Amino acid sequence: MRDAVSQAESWPKVVLTGAQMLFVAFGALVLVPLLTGLDPSVALFTAGAGTLIFHAVTKRSVPVFLASSFAFIAPIQGSVASFGVSATMGGLMASGLVYVAISQAVRLKGTAWLHRLLPAVVVGPVIMVIGLALAPVAVSMATGETSDNIGYGPAIFLSMASLLVTLVLAVFGRGLLRLVPIMGGIVTGYSLALLMGLVDFTPVREAAWLSVPSFTTPSFHWAAILFMIPVAIAPAVEHIGDMVAIGSVTRKNYLEKPGLHRTLLGDGLATSVAALFGGPPNTTYSEVTGAVTLTRAFNPTYMIVAAILAIVLAFVSKLGALLQTIPGPVMGGIMTLLFGSIAVVGMNTLVRAGQSLTAPRNLVVVSLILVFGIGGMQFGGGQFTLQGVSLAALVGIALNWLLPREQEGE
Repeated sequence: MRDAVSQAESWPKVVLTGAQMLFVAFGALVLVPLLTGLDPSVALFTAGAGTLIFHAVTKRSVPVFLASSFAFIAPIQGSVASFGVSATMGGLMASGLVYVAISQAVRLKGTAWLHRLLPAVVVGPVIMVIGLALAPVAVSMATGETSDNIGYGPAIFLSMASLLVTLVLAVFGRGLLRLVPIMGGIVTGYSLALLMGLVDFTPVREAAWLSVPSFTTPSFHWAAILFMIPVAIAPAVEHIGDMVAIGSVTRKNYLEKPGLHRTLLGDGLATSVAALFGGPPNTTYSEVTGAVTLTRAFNPTYMIVAAILAIVLAFVSKLGALLQTIPGPVMGGIMTLLFGSIAVVGMNTLVRAGQSLTAPRNLVVVSLILVFGIGGMQFGGGQFTLQGVSLAALVGIALNWLLPREQEGE
């Protein structure tokens, strides 16, 4: 079937459609490295490489594009501050291996054990913590606290203008515009910053046109690994939802063919390889799934073309320098919506489960995950500190495992 589709389509159409898929993913793809201090050019390279690895593992059967995972923003920021970039990459590489381990467990035992270990009452609040723990970061960027040359007034104007355009496109946009609200907000905020004289083009002028991205090799420290590994839980579970979502669009069951174990393995290997080069973890992109829905572009070859284009763009160093000139308040305004929406995804996970959150067992699990994760609780010290999302995830799993199940009708 794929060969017939490929023969019926001209290469210009395939390249153009692949470029469109990359454009749809581009805003979110580079947002993660910009927020975490990583190199956007490296993120482009690892997104392309990760997507190619995924399609090699799944035998070119699923029309998805892999790029920077939002779930890891807060952990990367915390880990870079505590352990440095190289050790953070070691932790992220270990997280990818968690995906690989889960994929093999799914291959041998199926998915029932995964749902028992990570029910909605655990996964929902953990996802909420991922979003809400970042709220102060978004506000400080939006108000100009992180910018040396932008005061409160201009910062608020830029951040709120970017936010307004983003939410208008997300709610009222039609067609392709609805798929790129983040890109629209960034372009608007950046244009206003240009008019206000708040953009410094010195890094762009100094950058060469072509150069090798600033790759960072990982180093391995137990503290950074323990800090990062639990974060992989939520994206791994979310991966199942992504596969179901794209399957409902193409009317195929990807959990059976190529199989959830293969898609998880592809995602895990893509994340570990990304960390090997200094890029953020990879995940399947909902924006691209939306574009596939709109355009009916079901051929996985489009995603392979998008991946190759991403790798080529990674070596255009002026592009990376240009992305880094985006003022902090522009990104901060968009982050206020973005991180809030992550929390809402977690809330929706709880709502869809249909369980009573005031039942004593659920109340205890959800409450402690939220307070431990958002409140700054930490256990241990030095090389073995657990805090934030990693602590919240472990507490949730432990409580769900230890507390007795409530009887039906209680």
